[in-house]
Amino acid sequence: MITLDEFKKLMDENDNKLPLLTLDEFFKGNTEEDSIAPNQWEEGRPSIAEIWELMRNLETMPSIAWIRVELHDDTEIVEYDGKEVLVLAGESIIICTSLSAPEVETLAKCEWLCSGGAEKWEIWELDDFFSCRPPVPDGFYCFSIVWD
Repeated sequence: MITLDEFKKLMDENDNKLPLLTLDEFFKGNTEEDSIAPNQWEEGRPSIAEIWELMRNLETMPSIAWIRVELHDDTEIVEYDGKEVLVLAGESIIICTSLSAPEVETLAKCEWLCSGGAEKWEIWELDDFFSCRPPVPDGFYCFSIVWD
């Protein structure tokens, strides 16, 4: 999981725009089940470990350039026992791919994820809201796996 210092640095370097996190930056060591799709947790959504495994497998496919986690505005730094702690809140998973929305929904197992499906992002919109977006190859698009 991204460290507090790394997160602060990314925020400082990017005019306080939330970064798009790599799968490892969001999931590795993260045991907070409600850190992504909290409304679906305990309502059938698989564990974050299962989501991470699925996304890691998808990211190795040639039709997928990269996968990132979009953070929600509820991501915050709080004080706990006199120490600052980063509390991540994932909004969606963004997949950069040459596939269509229905193909993404099938491969990403949206029904299993209790997701509402895949919604397309315009690249300029991603850049308006977030930092740390990797390049999008020609013929590729970005889709969010959404829950709300």
